[in-house]
Amino acid sequence: MDKYESFKKNINNLVNIDLNYYKEKQMKRRITSLMNRNGYNDFDDYFLALKSDKELLNQFINYLTINVSEFYRNPTQWEVLEKHILPDIIEKSRRRPLNVWSAACSTGEEPYSLVMLLTKFYNIRDIKVLATDIDEEAMNKAKVGLYTEKSLDDLPLEFKKKYFDKVESSYRIKDEIKNRVEFKKMDLLKDTFPRNMDLITCRNVMIYFTDEAKELLYNKFYNSLNENGVFFVGSTEQIILPERYNFKSVKTFFYGRA
Repeated sequence: MDKYESFKKNINNLVNIDLNYYKEKQMKRRITSLMNRNGYNDFDDYFLALKSDKELLNQFINYLTINVSEFYRNPTQWEVLEKHILPDIIEKSRRRPLNVWSAACSTGEEPYSLVMLLTKFYNIRDIKVLATDIDEEAMNKAKVGLYTEKSLDDLPLEFKKKYFDKVESSYRIKDEIKNRVEFKKMDLLKDTFPRNMDLITCRNVMIYFTDEAKELLYNKFYNSLNENGVFFVGSTEQIILPERYNFKSVKTFFYGRA
């Protein structure tokens, strides 16, 4: 067994993350770059350091999970969500509060964007969004809710004015939005998914997975939706031949159960 194969096996045993589900060349290159930056040239030595240094391990997990996010990422898609997708889901659900899940939520921009958008349709007290990620450090940042001005660039001005307080050069999201999101640790590949979801967002994550992992996830997301539910993916993640996974295209980047 070569050293990288051994490293993958050890990481799975240590933190329960199976690197075999990630695209090999891309992930190996990323890990090698991080390892070298920390002064290690050998996978065995690097693993021993990760095992004994909690801070180094947290850095590794954070880097591995590729936390790049902003509010209203790809705003034209959020417009489609507001004008077409949500009104249809809400009508079919007879206006009951929706079951919404932001999968791979990173530092919280997406679930908080969902809450803000849903305030256009519901009383804020009736809104609840489940937000999950494998990276607890990223979710801890989300719970603090402090963001750069740049991450708010695409957010509608009305939301920026209403739901944020300026703190020096940063913006803190208000508790009335934060309190509507429940954060939970979840490994999408290994953990059981919630059921009966009206809307699931999982964006800009699937591109890092192998075809085998994608197939597993598409099936799990399909089973997580209720009969009128919609799955919202990232701008580079259109599902080719969605019918293979029992999905149908509702709008570009939005899929329902076939």
